[in-house]
Amino acid sequence: MRVDQIIPSLASRDAIGVHTLELTAALREAGIESDIYYGNCTADVGDRARPLTSLGAPRPDRFLLYQSSIGSPVFDLLMSRPEPKLINYHNITPAPLLEAWEPHVGYEVSLGRVQLERLASESRLAVADSGFNETELRHLGYRDTAVVPLLIDMTHAGGDPDPAAMARLAAAKERGGIDLLFVGKVSPHKAPHDLVKMLAVLRRTYDPKARLHLVGSPLGERYGPALAAFVEDLELTDAVEVTGSVDAGTLEAYYRSADVFVCASDHEGFCVPIVEAMGHGVPVVAYGTAAVPETVGEAGIVLPTKEPLRFAAAVARVAQDKVLHDRLAAEGRRRTTEVFALRRSRDRFVDLVRAAVGA
Repeated sequence: MRVDQIIPSLASRDAIGVHTLELTAALREAGIESDIYYGNCTADVGDRARPLTSLGAPRPDRFLLYQSSIGSPVFDLLMSRPEPKLINYHNITPAPLLEAWEPHVGYEVSLGRVQLERLASESRLAVADSGFNETELRHLGYRDTAVVPLLIDMTHAGGDPDPAAMARLAAAKERGGIDLLFVGKVSPHKAPHDLVKMLAVLRRTYDPKARLHLVGSPLGERYGPALAAFVEDLELTDAVEVTGSVDAGTLEAYYRSADVFVCASDHEGFCVPIVEAMGHGVPVVAYGTAAVPETVGEAGIVLPTKEPLRFAAAVARVAQDKVLHDRLAAEGRRRTTEVFALRRSRDRFVDLVRAAVGA
């Protein structure tokens, strides 16, 4: 029996890419043959997967598992195949959150939702990485569904922290002020502009030396410059760092240096960086939309609103109240190693696949 995975884009630095590679290893370890077929791929993982054009003729012993997160021409090739299909759903951002800034991305996510609905009648099993995502599948008509967290070790960002980054962040901390961290795409739907608003209030009311680090690559070419202009207008250029993409060692340094992880995103289907922060013992303060309350659990403060003063007050409370800070940090580490444990998720996913394919 084979379970081959199909993914629109495979990248080593992408959470879904890391998950897909780990799932392939887990299936093979369980005695199920599996390869990855991609629409496009970054060069550093090219030897671990194959282009979709090489999938070859249909096979009676094969199931196809589709990694769904955006609209793609890969879907048409998938639907043309007669093999039975499994779905792994990672959520698709609603188009209204993106299309005004990046129309082509808005089109891709709209297409993705149409394609996801079309797959419902073809699916033998649909695995979502959160209960929130499973609910979306159910509303679209998927019947056999389950929840398994992403197959990623979220207790660290990968390797040792970069010494130069650690030294730079430590030097800033010696000058006073707390370090707030957000990791993710610098994108309108992630709403880093709302974190900037919160920082402005935090510095005026609680901590005049507080800093905000926004770690992640930009989505498109419009939002990043607008965000930079907004930071400048608020006279926060020296307090807000937008890093762009960083390597694993530098990311590890940011997690280890952070006092509070903050998230004002308008839509999250899971949010790996929240769990990575929890795994590092960094308390979370987040806007409670979509899957965020489910992901955070009791390991942070989940807010019903992004109103800047309320957000700033919550951040200040977590940073200044050592008892609360330490309790949230301990719960975050526990939740990451138990609820989101990689081995547990691997075993659960493999068991579901075995049952679905009759292996």
